[in-house]
Parts: sequence; structure tokens; C-alpha cells
Amino acid sequence: MTSAPLPPTVAAAAPPRILLPDVPVMVAVPGGICTLSIDGEIGLLDIPTARRLAQERPPLVCHAAELAHRLGLERLPAHDVLELFAFVHPGRHCVPTVRGVAEALHLLSPATPEDAALALRQIARHLLADVAALAEMAEGRTLAGIAAMMGMQGSVATAGHEGAAQGWLWYLPILAALGREDTPPTPGEIRVATRIWDKLPEWAVHAPEPPPGHHAVSVDDSHRALEKLLATRNRGPRPEQRAYAAALTPAFAPTVDGEHTHVVLAEAGTGTGKTLGYLAPALSWAQKNGGAVWVSTFTRALQKQIDAELTAAYPDPAEKARAIVTRKGRENYLCLLNLEEASETSAVRGNDVQSIALGLLLRWAAATSDGDFGGADFPGWLPGLLGWHRVFNYADRRGECIYAACPHFDKCFIEKSVRKSARADIVIANHALVMHQMALAEGDDTVPQRLIFDEGHHLFDAADSAFAAELTGVSAADLRRWILGPEGGGRKRARGLKKRVEDLMPEDEPAKTLLEDILQAAQSLPGQHWRQRLSENTPRGATEMFLAVCARQVMARNTDAKSFYSLEAEVQPALPELATAALGLSRTLSDLARPMQQLAKRLQERLIDEADDLDTPTRERLRFVSTSLNRRAKHIVGPWLQMLRDLSAPPAANNNADVDWLEITRIDGRDEDVGFYRRSIDPAALFAASLKGQAKGVVVTSATLRDPSPEDEQGWRAALDRTGVTHIAPPPRLPELFHTPSPFDYARQSLVIIITDVDKANTDETAAAMAALMTRAKGGALGLFTAVQRLRQTCEKLRPRLAETGLPVLAQHVDPLDTATLIDIFRAEENACLLGTDATRDGIDVPGRSLRLVIYDRVPWPRPTLLHKARRLHFGRAYDDRLTRFKLKQAFGRLIRTQDDRGVFVMLDAALPSRLLTAFPPHTAIERLGLKEALARLEAFYADSGTTIG
Repeated sequence: MTSAPLPPTVAAAAPPRILLPDVPVMVAVPGGICTLSIDGEIGLLDIPTARRLAQERPPLVCHAAELAHRLGLERLPAHDVLELFAFVHPGRHCVPTVRGVAEALHLLSPATPEDAALALRQIARHLLADVAALAEMAEGRTLAGIAAMMGMQGSVATAGHEGAAQGWLWYLPILAALGREDTPPTPGEIRVATRIWDKLPEWAVHAPEPPPGHHAVSVDDSHRALEKLLATRNRGPRPEQRAYAAALTPAFAPTVDGEHTHVVLAEAGTGTGKTLGYLAPALSWAQKNGGAVWVSTFTRALQKQIDAELTAAYPDPAEKARAIVTRKGRENYLCLLNLEEASETSAVRGNDVQSIALGLLLRWAAATSDGDFGGADFPGWLPGLLGWHRVFNYADRRGECIYAACPHFDKCFIEKSVRKSARADIVIANHALVMHQMALAEGDDTVPQRLIFDEGHHLFDAADSAFAAELTGVSAADLRRWILGPEGGGRKRARGLKKRVEDLMPEDEPAKTLLEDILQAAQSLPGQHWRQRLSENTPRGATEMFLAVCARQVMARNTDAKSFYSLEAEVQPALPELATAALGLSRTLSDLARPMQQLAKRLQERLIDEADDLDTPTRERLRFVSTSLNRRAKHIVGPWLQMLRDLSAPPAANNNADVDWLEITRIDGRDEDVGFYRRSIDPAALFAASLKGQAKGVVVTSATLRDPSPEDEQGWRAALDRTGVTHIAPPPRLPELFHTPSPFDYARQSLVIIITDVDKANTDETAAAMAALMTRAKGGALGLFTAVQRLRQTCEKLRPRLAETGLPVLAQHVDPLDTATLIDIFRAEENACLLGTDATRDGIDVPGRSLRLVIYDRVPWPRPTLLHKARRLHFGRAYDDRLTRFKLKQAFGRLIRTQDDRGVFVMLDAALPSRLLTAFPPHTAIERLGLKEALARLEAFYADSGTTIG
């Protein structure tokens, strides 16, 4: 952003100066805390001593939340360079470590803990110097105003600095760097500086796009596009990649009738160059036909990777911004109205941790290109640093948007994304959003016609979530909040249905009556403190009474009611009072759904009856509110009603395509939810049915689609079942099938070891074995666990062992960092060790030396839930083996990402059956060894392959 010089009347009142905080420096290291004292002495302190020192004076640190966790503190007031980095350079990426920040600032990368401690002072000085460089610019005035909002205690209109140390600790150093120590911002300056939304551009309005053409993409077209993409990277095409790009072209052929969908199912082994392989025909089709191809992924990491791949194809940022759009659900974007209302509230009540979060989000809002909390320009470590709710509460997570009535509607990040996608060449989306759009599409709704599903092996799981029905305390309480808004003094910016619609029907008495009926019926949904009432067996209202009976039945059917994990029970045979409670709730929900649909219809009729009188904003609001009411009545309350009716029906009369159960959901051993659940036996079939007739061409691709076995040598049966594509292209029009193996030499590059003498049930033995293996590999290890509790228990015992060797341990579900940030740190630190569960197994891309060892704590069999039991009966007993092989394939696939990688996969479970070994690539060496022999074999493998470790 280019800043204009300030007019002379508002120029800096004093020369800028760098005011470094006179505090100790602290850096967490394995086994303790490295400190740099005020006097310049460097030492290593144990945790208790470091904790006392940190509480005496706020230290200079990198990631205060992580250091607080290491010190056993709930919160640590500190001069955190990450906060300063996010303030000075919003929207700029850095790995949240001392080395990561230093490298982002182009400073010398510290090699030792002592270097890191010294580097923290240099980083702080450099960032404050960057602030000082803006002292004469308009940007400097903005920085001063936002810093004042974050740092001044009590009323931000207070002159001077009284209480500033109790606010944001960087406030005074920033004012000093701007030359504003003696002239702090006035209330008026603060208000102007914090009104970031006033400076944002409006999204452009364009005429509706014509429908796309029907020109085919030939093999030559696909190859030319691929060569063009590769030329921007100075690479040549690989034979496997060319074959793959050619094989996808049938999905871009013209349709021959309104019902037929072209489907290609393509497995491309790791290293094929899959992303550019499918982008080539997609871009060719988009440019020939003037339409968008949607590329859908399961993970955010792959979305970012695809966007990065396309940066080289569109070197002009403006052209890329037009052609490439990332779409996500509304809950992923910053809401400007939430930001404004929070800013006004903060100006009244003074400053605390929430105000610091607000200030950093104001800075980011001014810099971000898309407002996406999961996007490339958002620091993924910020929520862990500030508190998850302090960040994500600024999104519209409960459907409270007032659309065109919002003063920021013309600048809304969500609306901007939606409108841009209509003119894009490539829309990068996720499976959940695509499935949601397809499932809810009605009438003239625009849906994607050409789709590529990467990470296609996850389609079944994504459909399972998208087409689920859950009558639970959480979901019902969310609906109550959407209707009634905040109760009992909730946050100001939450808005109920009445506030969103009453001005749309000022003289419509029947509509007002329907609204009152909705508000009255919603009182029967779970209100504040519903969990406490259920635990005390004092339910209030029809929904809570039903949930209380559900919980009673679950507890009655489980022998281990105090289990750390969630509890389930079959619906039938039901307790006698369950049917009674279901009948009462069914009547109540009918009284809710009926006026919701009637009010939606009445608002829709206004669009027709008053077409000549309605302005555009009002029309848009009527359409949005009507759609929201109708969809909630039809797709949330409707399935609940059907489930309740089926509960009272004889078991034989219920639909055998669905699985119903009751569950008490526990997180970390605490009851978090209770409810009545329904899933389809085959959700992929439901998804396929939603695609059929709407999508004209579909590619489903992954590195792990097939599951070769003695019963199915080619392995396509598993791919067809898990993706549902046979329901899109039923016989005789079967989908096109394509497979190309990985180009990697797994016999030379990899080794699989199955440890035969470690007790997998003993976390002491597991921790000891992992420590020995990780030490022998000198880090670069990913430890995978099938249960969170075992991960935590093992981590507690593993960390002290590895601290003796100086190897850092990162742990999902233990460290206060999101999974993507943990992986970023792991990727950047070549000798780190990372412990995780499914999220670190799927989609992680760590090429090179940072990942050279994968250890699985035990065979990842599916959890024996009631839903899994029903699906195994439907798909056959081989279903367990199939799911387990897929998990092993994904885990092994993390290990070798380039031709130069070398790695070892270790299974600590001796009970790994031979029939599951087909999960590993052909010709991969697989050995069963005791731990002692395995350690020697591991060392020999690294030596023989020339792998440099440590």
C-alpha cells in the first residue's frame, strides 16, 4: 500500500526513536527456556525458574501463547514479536518461530537457541524501524490511531499514557517510533484510523455472464496448455503427466443430452504432477468456452497449493484476481459489520486482550485481498496466539447476515467472492461448499457445470457430513439463536430474525403474525445453559425434554458410562418415554416450520406483487431472507421432523438406507452435546444424485483411489463405491477409468519396518520406541496416532526423552497451534518431530529432509461405531480392510514427495496383517524386525541411500 505524506499540520511532533522494551528475552528450547537478561547474559533456565522470571516483568518472546503453555501458565503478558509483525506487516506470511520471523524480514537466520535470543531483539528493532519509516506518511497516522485503541486503558480519549502498560505492550514503542510520544492520538484520530472499512474498495457490478460454450478440449489442447503452464516454471512435461492430462479430456466434451454427465475417474500416483495435469484441460476449456471450471478439494492446504500453482500462470496480479477465485462458506470470511460494531464497543469500554485482537484484525482487514480467515494472506497462527473465539467471532458463523441492509454490503468480502466467481476461469472451492450448493440448488440457482474433485478419496466422508441430519442440543440451540438472537446480555452484534426482517414488512400484519409465531415456537428450542439443565435432569421445553430422554437411553445401554470417549446407543428398542417425547417435539417443530415456510412465501410474493416499487437493496434482502427461512425449514427442521416420525414407526417400516442412533458427544471426557443422528448408508450415492443432470463433466482424482486386492486385482471397485460415480454415469455409460503409477523408485527410496516386540497398548513402551527411532533419525519424524488421548499420554513421556538430544517436539492437540501452523514449523525446522492424528496424515506436503521418518502407533482400524457396523454390513466385511489400507496409503504417501527424498515408514503394531501390505507401493521393501534390529536397519538405510540426517 502506498502512503501519501501527511499535511504539515499533522506531521510527527518529534523525531522518531526506537524504544526497545527493557525486559528479558525468552526462547523455548527442548528441556527448558533460553534467556537473555537485561544485562546481556545468556543462560538456560528450568521451567519453574523461568515461570517466576516471566511473571516479574513481561518478557520479549515469539508466540506468547506457546511459551505460556510451556511454562504452565494460562496467559503470559509479553512483548510478542508476532503481534508486532502482524501489526506492522499485515497480510504477510511468516512461520511463527524466531527463525521464521527473521527470514521473513530478510535477517540472518539464527542457528542456535542463543542466536535466537539475540535475534529477538534485532527483530523487534527492525520492526520498529519499519514503523518509524512511516512516520511522515498517512499510514503512520493510521498505525498510531489503531495502536492507541489497542494500548490505552479506560477511555481511549484519555490524554497521556496513564495505564498504557496494562493495554498493548507495544503501544509506547510504536508511538516513540512515530514521534508521537508527547502527542498521542486524539479520540477523533483514533476513530478515523479504526474505520478501515471506509477505505476498502467496493466490488464491481457487471452484466450477467452469458452461458458457457460447448467446445470440446482435445488432447492437443490439453498438452499445449500443460506445456504453457510448465514453461512458466522452467520445467518440461513428464510422460505420466502428459498421459494424465490427456485422459481427463473426455470430462470436457460437449453433452449429448440433458441427462448425461461425462465422468472421468483418475488415479495418479504421487509425483505425477497431478495439479498442473488437471489445470491444463480446465484452463483450456474455460478459455475456449467462457465459463468457469470448479476445482474442489478436501483440505485448505491443497486450496492454497492450487492457488500458488496458478500464480505463475497469471503473472499479472490483476488478471489473476479476475481469473482465479477461491470460494468457501460464509463462516470463513471476515464480516465488516461485526468489525465495525466491535470497534465502536471497544472505544467505549477501553482495552483488553479483545482490543488487541481487534486492532490486529483491523490492520489485516486493510491489507487482505479476500477477507478469508483461511486464505494465503491470513496468518494462520493468529487465532492460536489471541484465542480462537477472539478471531472467528468476527465471521458470520451463525447466518446472521442482514445482506443489502448492511452498510458494508457493497464492500463485503463474501459478496465480492460470489460475484467474482461468476466471471472466473477457475474457482477453487472445497467439497463441503460444492455439496451444499448442489444439495440446496432449486429452480434457477446457478451451479457449476464442470467440476474437478481433487482428493477424491475424501468424497465419501465429505458427503457423509453434507447429507447428515442431526437433532442435537448444539444444532437446535444454534437455530434458536438464529431466530431469537442473543439472550441474557449476549454480544451486541448478534442479530435475531426480528431485527433482520421487521423493516421489510412495516404494514404487513399477517407477516408480523407469522413472525411472532416463529419467535414463540423457537422458545421450545434449547436456551442458555441447556447443558447444565440436562446434567441436572431439569430440562426446559420440548427439545430439552427429548434430549434428556436420549441421554438417559444412551447411559442405560452403555456399561462404561464414565468413558473418556463419546457414547452411542441404538434407537430401537426405545425407552417408552422416548416415543412420547418425540411426539411432543414433533408437534412443536411443526409449529415452527409452518410459519417459517409461510413467511418465506409471503416475502417471496412481495418480489412479484411490488416489482415496480422495490429498490434493488430491498429486493436482494427479501430474496435472501426468504431463501434462508425456507432452507432452514426444509433442510434443518424438515429432516428433524422426519426422524421423529420414523422413531415412532415400527422398525420394519423405516428406511433401510439410513442409519439412526443416539449419542452423547464427549470432548476430552466432557459431555459437549447429546442428540439423535441420521446418516445415509451410502452418502456418495446422494451426492452423485445431486450432481446428475446439473454437472455436465466431472473429474474425480487422487493419488489413492484404487484398492487392489485378491478379490479385485485392479482395485476400481473400491473407487467406484467410495466416490459414487456409478450413480452419475450408470451402465451402459460407465465412467472413464485411468491410472498411472508414481514415477518414484520406492524400492530404492523407501523402506517399511514392522516392529514385532513393542506392546502397542503400553504408552511407556510406545514413547520409548518412538524416542529411539526419532533419535536415530535425528528428527525429521512424523508420529501418527489413532487416538488423541494416546497421543497426549505419549507426548508427555516422549518430550523429556527427546529434550536430552535437543530434538524439538511439536504436537497436535497439545500445543496451542493450529494444524497448518504446526506443519509450517515442522517443514521449516529440518530436525523437528511432529505428533498428530488424521489431519497430519492427510494432505500434508513436506518434501525434502524435514520428513524422513513416519511412525504409526498402531494399525488404524476404523472405529467400531454403530454407523460403521451398518456400513460394513452393506459393503461387506472387506470394508474394514479397505478403509485401513487407504489410511496406510495416505500415511506412507507423506514420506516420498520428490525424486530425491528417502524415507522409512515404521509400524509399531506387530499385528499388521499381511493382507494390508498391498497398501504400500509394489517393490517396496517390507521387513518385520525387533526394535533393536530396526534401529540398526534404519541407520543402515540412511547410510546406504546417502541421506544426510541431523
